[in-house]
Amino acid sequence: MSTDDGQVRPRRRLSREERQRQLLDLAWQMVREEGTDALTLGRLAELAGVTKPVVYDHFGTRAGLLAALFIEFDTRQTALMEAALQASDASLAGRAEVIAAAYVECVLLQGREIPGVIAALTGSPELEAIKCEYESLFMEKCRAALAPFAGERGITPAGLRGMLGAAEALSHAAATGEISAIEARDEIRASIIAMVERCARRG
Repeated sequence: MSTDDGQVRPRRRLSREERQRQLLDLAWQMVREEGTDALTLGRLAELAGVTKPVVYDHFGTRAGLLAALFIEFDTRQTALMEAALQASDASLAGRAEVIAAAYVECVLLQGREIPGVIAALTGSPELEAIKCEYESLFMEKCRAALAPFAGERGITPAGLRGMLGAAEALSHAAATGEISAIEARDEIRASIIAMVERCARRG
């Protein structure tokens, strides 16, 4: 960086947190523009203008980088849903609307990148375990929010898994433009309400 008197001023050294943020942002950009297969630690280091050891120090392995991307996505999704639930109407329809809208909104914010990351997570037992762990946490939050409307026996694991599968598929269809965001949200909401009502009848 040059100053007015022609002297070169050294660049400010990024903190570890700032460097991590830069690397994650560049990784999302790579997935969006080049696909998940192109995402390597060496390529990421090249784009960031740092040496490979810097990137390895943050993520360890490619699997670690993919896990970091998924965890960031899931954390954002959970925070969005929790905030909306606190402000929502305490009815089945109100909570189903919040869960559906939060899921779709978060996937759309991440664009087309997250399907590729999720697909890559199924490529190894380590990454699949991380995905399952965070899916379980998400489903438990949904179970707690919907439990008051599900009868004494509560919501079944099968019902929660079906809800998650529908939310994931419909949100990704909205992200690719196959359907609209409104269509995805409405269909997810309807499936949640139907699932909870079935559980209540069984109870």
